[in-house]
Amino acid sequence: MSRVRIHNFGISLDGFGTGEDQTLEAPFGHAGGRLMSWFMATSTFQAMQGATGGTTGFDDALAASWGPDIAVEIMGRNKFGPQRGPWTDDEWRGWWGDEPPFHTPVIVLTHHARPPIEMAGGTTFHFLDASPEEALTAARELADGGDVRIGGGVATARQFLAAGLVDLAHLAVVPIVLGRGERLWDGLEGLEERYTFETIVAPSGVTHLLLQRRP
Repeated sequence: MSRVRIHNFGISLDGFGTGEDQTLEAPFGHAGGRLMSWFMATSTFQAMQGATGGTTGFDDALAASWGPDIAVEIMGRNKFGPQRGPWTDDEWRGWWGDEPPFHTPVIVLTHHARPPIEMAGGTTFHFLDASPEEALTAARELADGGDVRIGGGVATARQFLAAGLVDLAHLAVVPIVLGRGERLWDGLEGLEERYTFETIVAPSGVTHLLLQRRP
């Protein structure tokens, strides 16, 4: 069966995966780009932008594991865009431009369904009102045996971890303190009983947590 994976998920030292006050101009709220600055510095990210250069080493090696064997992504609505409630802007097609980096079907979890949006490069956004289990069933039907990535945001990652549906997770603990926002760990007491934890401390100061579901 296909695996369910989380990759390159940045969290602060105090456990926040995003800041407060998300807007169109600030997808991570008051956190700005600080949670993902380590990733954006890697050669993997630079190559995704059609550029050269970037850092190598542990950060880049883990960043590069984001794509291989992924056939579908599941994301929450607030990773797709800053709108809440019923859709008021049908022209909004995500933060990633005309050719998003996913190149696969993407299931967007929302209480307000809408028709799919087909983008250049193989990405199609499907909008689904579903539980984590239902969303994963739909994703696996689209994946045709490939792996499923849980892309975030925080509530979506937390729900899938709480339900025990994630096989592998890579969390990047960034050396910043946000103080407010949305915490990943809330409600996940005892997670270590269901997952093994390994850590890699990179020269950048980022601590990479690797979680694997216990048999």
